[in-house]
Amino acid sequence: MKRLALLFCSALLSLGALAAPKTPIHFGEIAWESGSFTTEVLRLIVEHGYGYPTDTLPGSTVSMEVALARNDIQVIGEEWAGRSPAWVKAEQAGQVFALGDTVKNADEGWYVPEFVIKGDPAKGIEPLAPDLRSVTDLQRHATVFADPEAPGKGRFLNSPSGWTSETVNSQKLKAYGLDGLYTNFRSGSGAALDAEVTSAIRRGKPVLFYYWSPTPLMGRFKLVRLEEPPFDEQAWATLTDAGNKAPKGSRSLPAKLSIGVSRTFHEQYPDLVALFSKVDLPIDTLNAVLARMSEQRQDPAVAARAFLKDNPQVWHPWLPDEQRNKVDAWLANH
Repeated sequence: MKRLALLFCSALLSLGALAAPKTPIHFGEIAWESGSFTTEVLRLIVEHGYGYPTDTLPGSTVSMEVALARNDIQVIGEEWAGRSPAWVKAEQAGQVFALGDTVKNADEGWYVPEFVIKGDPAKGIEPLAPDLRSVTDLQRHATVFADPEAPGKGRFLNSPSGWTSETVNSQKLKAYGLDGLYTNFRSGSGAALDAEVTSAIRRGKPVLFYYWSPTPLMGRFKLVRLEEPPFDEQAWATLTDAGNKAPKGSRSLPAKLSIGVSRTFHEQYPDLVALFSKVDLPIDTLNAVLARMSEQRQDPAVAARAFLKDNPQVWHPWLPDEQRNKVDAWLANH
């Protein structure tokens, strides 16, 4: 009887374990297009290929990195690894890991529309700054990028507050001697920055702005990236430190896009660590997907599903046969 009772209790415990809901894997809810799209691609594969539930939690870039170090979230789908002090500190402490090289040839910098330098005869636009080549040339052209709310000053469109690049760009304005000549304008979100740049270009108006790739904007307009001094590690340290009063100019740290995960995630999900380490999104394909997503106002989850259906040759190599077949079966029914 005792043996039967023990077996019965063991069976009940096993059934209870099976019935207990799995804790979702928390992904950071990234605001910009490429990050939100990549996040949904990963979530779809994780849920339907591996059977793990997921959700997303919002936050700024830095707050998500801090949350990742504490394991409050477990995954950041697009991490520009090594850029922020918060990430560097957490990585050195072994609290976070950057997996893979997810988008090769990604980049960022300061841009102007090509017509500012070359004009556009078809639209009757004359060159406004034909000698503009580098960021230091901007010292002579503040009136070209006039700030309508600050007469006599130009306007530089920075990243939204809370992004690591916002600190870097603010420091660059000082390093290049531009902080007194240009308003450091911060849009409320990545979408607001995109809308402001797009509106100016379509109206044939000059605009100076920070931007990055992969993004839909890069494939939509002819843009010129302004030259900066070569990347210098010591100078970069002064640009990422908002408290440094004597920042030095430098191109940004060469981009390496990865998937950020917490230490706990790294230990608990070796199967997903193997998956994330293989993710490789061709930048031309990604830019085209993002452009379509933007033009059609497509939800990132819908765009992710369409991408997986249309591009099996891209993502099939990331997965073992069993998980690949499960995702294919799910896509076939959706």
